[in-house]
Amino acid sequence: MDSQNMARNVFNQAANIVQLSRFTRLAGSRSLCTQTPAEPLTVRQQNNGIRSITLNNPKKRNALSLSMLDSLRGNILADIDSDDLRVIVISAKGPVFSSGHDLKELTSAQGRDYHTKVFQACSEVMTLIQDIPVPVIAMVNGVATAAGCQLVASCDIAVVTEKSTFATPGINVGLFCSTPAVAIGRAVPKKVAMEMLFTGNPISAQDALLHGLVSKVVPEERLEEETLAIARRVCQASRPVVALGKATFHRQMAQGRDAAYATASRVMVDNLALRDGQEGIRAFIEKRKPVWTNKAEKAHDD
Repeated sequence: MDSQNMARNVFNQAANIVQLSRFTRLAGSRSLCTQTPAEPLTVRQQNNGIRSITLNNPKKRNALSLSMLDSLRGNILADIDSDDLRVIVISAKGPVFSSGHDLKELTSAQGRDYHTKVFQACSEVMTLIQDIPVPVIAMVNGVATAAGCQLVASCDIAVVTEKSTFATPGINVGLFCSTPAVAIGRAVPKKVAMEMLFTGNPISAQDALLHGLVSKVVPEERLEEETLAIARRVCQASRPVVALGKATFHRQMAQGRDAAYATASRVMVDNLALRDGQEGIRAFIEKRKPVWTNKAEKAHDD
């Protein structure tokens, strides 16, 4: 073989090696991409009685898609009756707490049955938040619109930053925010709710506080600190007493005055029959801290 042919063969072999190496790297890269697990739509953590649930889809503005609602519901219900669970905090990753429903799921292509499923799932999550035996706190740092605003209104407590805003802008896309109006209309005065619903205009954090949509407005750097302070305070109370009180509050709010007093009076008697109810009274009389059982045990017969 002459020197020219030998050089050509060496060059071709080198080129083949380079091409093979490049193909291997690309294939490896594709393999890594396909094997990377998708980010969960919600992230759940729990420590010292406080469960943190984070909406984790900032690229889609934490839209409450059917999948997001299912994930949120699962993380709320997980071990819900455990004595170790005392309070739930719902927050979000990114500058938008939640933009509400995913409008791509609400097109005609999806169909009426699917639309019905979306709104049933949303209603179930919102009522679940109020029906579970532990308080739920919304920790908001950003925009909450439509069903995202509904989520805030459905929580028992809402701590928000000064830059947070709230709106029901469905009217602007031809979709009146009727389901968000259920929670918002029970949280703020009627005329405030109607202005939000008819105009779609956002309200500031301070206006949301003024009208009762949120509990507290804090600087961004203190949001987690202030929220956890409330959560820890809840954890100091008796779990069955908190559960009884939460359920009764929501029940009597839906009743007329006389019926509400009748309901609340019966529950006060039930509360006194709890072992933790009697422990709290004894601790007060004896000037000591109560020692809760955190069990729904009776101190005496009815």
